[in-house]
Amino acid sequence: MRLWRPRCCLSSVGNTPREPLLLFRSINLSSSHQIRSPILLHFSESHRFSTFSIAEDENYGFCRPEMYRSNLSGTVAAYERHVFLCYRSPEVWPSRVEHSDADLLPKLLSSAIRARKNEISVKTKLTICEAGEGTEYSDGDVLIFPEMVKYRGLQDKGVERFVEDVLLNGKLQTSGGYDVLAGSYIFVCAHGSRDKRCGVCGPVLVSKLKEEIKLRRLKDQIYVHPCSHIGGHKYAGNLIIYSPDSDGRIMGHWYGYVTPDDVPELLDKHIRKGEIVERLWRGRMERTYDEEGKRKDENKLPSVEIYKETEDDSQGNN
Repeated sequence: MRLWRPRCCLSSVGNTPREPLLLFRSINLSSSHQIRSPILLHFSESHRFSTFSIAEDENYGFCRPEMYRSNLSGTVAAYERHVFLCYRSPEVWPSRVEHSDADLLPKLLSSAIRARKNEISVKTKLTICEAGEGTEYSDGDVLIFPEMVKYRGLQDKGVERFVEDVLLNGKLQTSGGYDVLAGSYIFVCAHGSRDKRCGVCGPVLVSKLKEEIKLRRLKDQIYVHPCSHIGGHKYAGNLIIYSPDSDGRIMGHWYGYVTPDDVPELLDKHIRKGEIVERLWRGRMERTYDEEGKRKDENKLPSVEIYKETEDDSQGNN
C-alpha cells in the first residue's frame, strides 16, 4: 500500500503571499483510503500555542522529508498505567518539565514514582497535560488510565501519600476527592520546547480535533488535551487515544505521523467503530499476540490475551 503525502502551499492575493496553508492530496490510493476533498488549514488556528514560518513547517511540520519513512508498529515501550498530571500549558513547559526546579509539582511526582517503581506492581508512565484557563482542569488534577479516574487537586505536600495510597496500594478514596471519568480521551504531544516537530504539529492537530468533535456534536463524549513528551518525536504528529474497546475495556492506542486530514478517520474509525487505523498505529498500552507471536485481528482493537513487552523489546522512543 502506498501512503499519501501532504503537499504544502501558500495562499496569495496577486503576488503577495499570505498565511501558509496545508493542502493535502491523495496519491494512487485505493478508494477506501482516498481523501474525498482537500483540507485547507490556516496555521492561525494554532497561534495560541506558537507561530512558525514556511521554512519551519517544511523542516518540522507535516511536509518534512522524514514523514512516513519509519515503520510505526512496535515503537511504544511497555506500560500498563498512564498518569497525566494537569499542570500549566505547553507554552510555558520547559524541555524537561518533570525535572525542572521551577516546576516543583511535576518534579516531585516524577521523583516519587521513580523512587517507588520497583514496589508499584503496575508499570506506570507519567505525562504532563494542560491545565488552567480554557480547560476543565486545574493545576494538580491527575487523570489515571485505564482506571478512568480524576484525582482532584494534588499538592506538593501530598505527593508522597498519593503515590503510596493510589499508585502503590490502589486506595484512591484515602487520598482526597476524585471523579470517575467517562468518554474517550485524546492526548496530543505539543511539547515544543522539547522538540520543535511536536511544537509545530501538535497545536494544529489539537485545533483540528476540537473542530471535528464540535461538528459531530461530541464535545461531551470526546476530550482533547495537549500533553508533554511521549516519545518518538520523529513520528510527530503523535497522539494517544484512551477509549473503550469492543469489550468495554479502556485501552491506550498510540498513533504517529498523524496529519489534520487523518483526524476524521481516527474519530470515525477508531473511536466510533473500534477499528485501528493501521498505517498510523504505533502500538498500545498492552499488546495482543497469537501463539506464533503475530498480532491478532489486525483491523479491530485487540481485546484478548495480553503479551507485555520487556524494555529490551521496545523500539524507537526517541
